[in-house]
Amino acid sequence: MVGPTLGPDGVWYPGGAPPTERGGWRRMGRALVASFRWMGGVSKRAITSLPWLGGGGSASSSTTAARAMSLVPVFACVRILADSIASLPVQTYRKNGASREMLTFVPSLLFAPAARDNLFEWLHKAVVSLALRGNAYGLITQRDAFGFPTSIEWLNPDDVWVDELRPTLPIFYWQGVEVPREQIVHIPWVVMPGKVVGLSPVSHFAHTIGVGLSATEYGLSWFDNGGTPPSVLKNSGKTINPDESAEISDRLSARIRSRKPLVLGSDWDFEALKVSPEESQFIQTMQLNASQIAAIYGVPPEMVGGDSGGSMTYANVEQNAINFVGFTLRPWLSRLEAKLSALMPGREFVRFNVDAMIRVDLMTRYQAHSTALRDGWRNRDEVRAIEDLPPLPPGQHGEDYLPVALLAAAESEPDAVPAGDPTPSE
Repeated sequence: MVGPTLGPDGVWYPGGAPPTERGGWRRMGRALVASFRWMGGVSKRAITSLPWLGGGGSASSSTTAARAMSLVPVFACVRILADSIASLPVQTYRKNGASREMLTFVPSLLFAPAARDNLFEWLHKAVVSLALRGNAYGLITQRDAFGFPTSIEWLNPDDVWVDELRPTLPIFYWQGVEVPREQIVHIPWVVMPGKVVGLSPVSHFAHTIGVGLSATEYGLSWFDNGGTPPSVLKNSGKTINPDESAEISDRLSARIRSRKPLVLGSDWDFEALKVSPEESQFIQTMQLNASQIAAIYGVPPEMVGGDSGGSMTYANVEQNAINFVGFTLRPWLSRLEAKLSALMPGREFVRFNVDAMIRVDLMTRYQAHSTALRDGWRNRDEVRAIEDLPPLPPGQHGEDYLPVALLAAAESEPDAVPAGDPTPSE
């Protein structure tokens, strides 16, 4: 590998070529190069060979990840996780003693997190990297006047290698060039003690995924062969040579694939052979493999073509949604919340609103609103906001938090309000 070269703009470029000569860097965009200039150039220290097996990615692992994504259960798990997490509303709070205050403004990092990505796309890329490679690496490209990140570009995990010799002080390399530790945002998935880099599920469970890929290829060849098991066509009245046999076999296979009736002359006897045990277990093999892959990602197997061993009914749909949030998404959300909160200034922190995913029926939702109003821990304006309705006009007690029973008593007899309770606003 060629070492870094100092370009005409005063920036060190890996691979010995400036961005105008190397397509990969040109695609990164000017914002990324500008961030390196802001950093004073990347470190001049470079490595001439990448010990990928020590914990980073590799060119072959990229091919493995791409091939794994061609397997339906793997793609489904990654899609479900990325779509579900990226679509959740992100709320920012500020700690105020023992209480917390929801912020009415959106921090810059969550408003425009990357040069070309909105928040959904940005979170989606992070989860895809975590699900396929076990790590998400972000390069901080912009900071505000106080030094807090305002823009982060997610890097291809296969281009990143981490020197884990000292886990408390890891050294990050991107495309063979050391990048300052303070410029890297690293989110690992499952990390072994004494390590920094998370385990790659695609590499760690390559055999399990390989079974699914082999079964898929077998099914493809089976259908390409006419969608029927092998058969025997005999003619007891005439002897045919190999050329005639091959021609008859081709015509018969073409007829079967076209799903048209097959007309046989005299003395022909067509016999379809019995399905082999391997073919009879094809569906079960695919379902078992899907269930195993779902177990790796913690996704309910019935969502990716596996078998959960039970039936889905209308009565348990809501409970399944709650279980999906609690057992599947919660660990992923906690990792992202912890890392994003660490990037926020002061006492600010980030939370995903998982309530947006748990949709209940109309009657249950209204009963929950009624309980909240009756107990006084939500007012009518807040309930209307949940239902995407505008606030009530002034004078209709949209700001009151007294229980409904006390509100009615206060309106009819103002002296009936217990001491210490606020007087309802008019």
